[in-house]
Amino acid sequence: MSPWAIVLIVLGVLILISLCLSIRIVRQATAVVVERLGKYRKTLETGVHVILPFFDRTSKPISLKEIVADFKPQPVITKDNVTMQIDTVVYFQITDAKLYSYGVEQPIRAIENLTATTLRNIVGELELDQTLTSRDTVNTKMRLILDEATDPWGIKINRVELKNILPPKDIQDAMDKQMKAERERREQILRAEGEKKSSILVAEGEKQAKILRAEAEKTAKILAAEAQKEALIAVAEGENQAINLINSANPNTAYITLQGFEALKVLANGQSTKIIVPSDIQNVAGLFTSIAEVIRNDTNTDKTAKKTKKQTEKIEVVEDNK
Repeated sequence: MSPWAIVLIVLGVLILISLCLSIRIVRQATAVVVERLGKYRKTLETGVHVILPFFDRTSKPISLKEIVADFKPQPVITKDNVTMQIDTVVYFQITDAKLYSYGVEQPIRAIENLTATTLRNIVGELELDQTLTSRDTVNTKMRLILDEATDPWGIKINRVELKNILPPKDIQDAMDKQMKAERERREQILRAEGEKKSSILVAEGEKQAKILRAEAEKTAKILAAEAQKEALIAVAEGENQAINLINSANPNTAYITLQGFEALKVLANGQSTKIIVPSDIQNVAGLFTSIAEVIRNDTNTDKTAKKTKKQTEKIEVVEDNK
């Protein structure tokens, strides 16, 4: 093989290697920083790019996705001198690959230390109870402070959360006792309110029962009075009709006297110890004579009626035979 052939082969290999080194593919949601001879040249976005081989140097791909950093618990002292362990979670995103590469050494470590110092400053102005109940306020303040501090680093702080707040053991015991006492107090209040409502309902039920019972008794008395009234009216009407019938029959003195003795007999059969004797008792004999005449007249009338009936029957028989 001639020397020229070897030179051509070497040149071809070098050209092929240069072409491979000059082509750089950047993946989605990543960025690459290019330096030429140690100086920042440009930032490569997603896609295919051509660089100058042997002169341009590219950094590792920088992720542009949101990153979650869970930092270990930090000791924090509150305003009332209570030491607590608080761990935080920070959600951040790289917005500028150039600032991220040249802004600060070890950006994650820097964010962790900045988070710890900011947390101590904010919680140091709050008491224990305020710290436990003001998580949203602490989160908002920390996000604003961290976002402003990390802006020169090309980092955007999206969210900061206090993951756990762990007070000392004695404080935890006191809080448990306080919480237990508060629950017992609420239980007693609820029980008292339930008993109050139950008593009110029972009283209202008894009130309604008494009202209904009184109305029922009232209705029963009204109905009984109306029934008695109707009965008295019926009796009075019967007596009135009887009197009218007697008056229309034009009774004689003997009948009236006989009715008086019937009433006297009923009065004598009663429990009373007094007997009222009519003033005309001396006319008893005459009364009896009148009664006998009335009876004889009734008997004669009955006999006459029977004879008339028999004669009528005979006439009807004769007419039938004809």
